[in-house]
Amino acid sequence: MMETDKVDGGRPKSALVVEGGAMRGIFAAGVLDAFLEADYCPFDFAIGVSAGSTNLIGYLAGDHGRSRQVLLDHALRADFIDWRRYLRGGHFCDISWLWHASYREVPLNVRRYTENGVPLYAVTTSIHSGQACYVQVTAANMHQVFPASCAMPVVYRGFPRVNGEPMTDGGLADSIPVVRAYTQGARDITVILSRARGYRKPVGSAPKFIRQFFHQHGRLFEAVLERGRRYNSALDFIDSPPEDCRMAVIAPPEKFPVKRFTQEADLLESGYECGRALGWQFLRDSAGVGAMPATH
Repeated sequence: MMETDKVDGGRPKSALVVEGGAMRGIFAAGVLDAFLEADYCPFDFAIGVSAGSTNLIGYLAGDHGRSRQVLLDHALRADFIDWRRYLRGGHFCDISWLWHASYREVPLNVRRYTENGVPLYAVTTSIHSGQACYVQVTAANMHQVFPASCAMPVVYRGFPRVNGEPMTDGGLADSIPVVRAYTQGARDITVILSRARGYRKPVGSAPKFIRQFFHQHGRLFEAVLERGRRYNSALDFIDSPPEDCRMAVIAPPEKFPVKRFTQEADLLESGYECGRALGWQFLRDSAGVGAMPATH
């Protein structure tokens, strides 16, 4: 093990990785609230993709229930998802509105995040190169980084800029950045997935309407075509990590009721409670933490 793979005292670096998935992010919201209830944050850094990144900022800021509130309120408003607006040439999912409106209306303890010593890296995808960018989130750049990481192509008609460069959904280039966590020195990685274990993303050509959307962005379209292979490669890494790496996985069950654009509040609440219960199960089994509280 290289010296850079350890923190002071010789302990291997530990990382938390959270996948995106739009409304499926309600599962990670529940898991991370369980972590907050147990005061569990043994990580040296965290990496999040799309909804995974916004879930993580609430966790690292110590704001229990924040992500749940955003997904059960702001994300259900027509300001966020609107088919009619999309048919008129606007956004189907207005990611920029969701981030800025929720930031204004739901407290986020940015100071606690900046002082806690656990940096968050949000994944974006470069429009020009089609490659993943891992941007450390700061108080100064978060209003650019989070909309960019979450800006799903096609359903969001725009490319938010980070440091002057147009970006899009980080999930296109690196949906589950476990390899990145490993190359950053982590040898103890906890990953929260938004799909059940055993899921594999289809690999193949993109639909014709997708091709039309990317006709001016060749490198980005290459990322779209490679997404399935990259996604499945990350799952292979999770299933068979290097010998010097401990991998822990928290994933929703096979029949998890929440889909990418689920709008039913009862299903989202069920998804949240599922995540919270499995978060506590992980804490009991892997971290020796006591029983889950009866209420949250």
